[in-house]
Amino acid sequence: MMNLIENSNFGMGTEEFGADIPITTQENFVRDAYMAVDEATACGLDRLRSEDGIIPTCTLGCCHCCRFHILTNIAEAHILAQYVKRELSVEQINDLRMRTHQWHEWDNSRPGRYPSADIDEQIDISNYDHCCPLLVNGACIAYPARPLVCRTHFVCSNPLLCFAANDPKSTEDAPAVLASIVTAASPFSMAIRDHIENAGLDFSRSLMLLPHWLAIEMGWDFAISP
Repeated sequence: MMNLIENSNFGMGTEEFGADIPITTQENFVRDAYMAVDEATACGLDRLRSEDGIIPTCTLGCCHCCRFHILTNIAEAHILAQYVKRELSVEQINDLRMRTHQWHEWDNSRPGRYPSADIDEQIDISNYDHCCPLLVNGACIAYPARPLVCRTHFVCSNPLLCFAANDPKSTEDAPAVLASIVTAASPFSMAIRDHIENAGLDFSRSLMLLPHWLAIEMGWDFAISP
């Protein structure tokens, strides 16, 4: 996939940090899509509340879904990394790098996964409770730039079911996801897919887990090779 990335217009520059980073054309496109998704989501939630009496149980601090494997694409990864470089402090970025590294080591340690090639670079994950590296004190530190999958994930069931869903030994019911919200956002998801493919990329090959894309876009030395 590296050739596809290098030949695209998304770019992976890692040398610039701070508020003066210019906004790219790709960011503007995805930002517009996000605004449309947020509007469609708000309308969908209002409709569920008024017509069916359904209210999502998702609230600030409820972050069990942040333990899921979050797939994202190259366009959304780009806007996420640009936000991190532009909005977070050096200390916050260093802490994010450490958490992302921990996530990679945890992911590599799972059954059937290959361990890190550089043993000296492995870090202690004995007490690591895996979750999205962007999660700090129960809140996303890049919330305005969160991917579509995060923007459209709402449930009306007990939040503890989301926690149980991450446990392969759990016998609890699956969370009751508000599928109509995902459906309402699908046209904008397709627009981003078309945007990626119009840049000459294979959309399906641009999908990776968020921590993988984050490390690549930030240029961190433990990033996997695309």
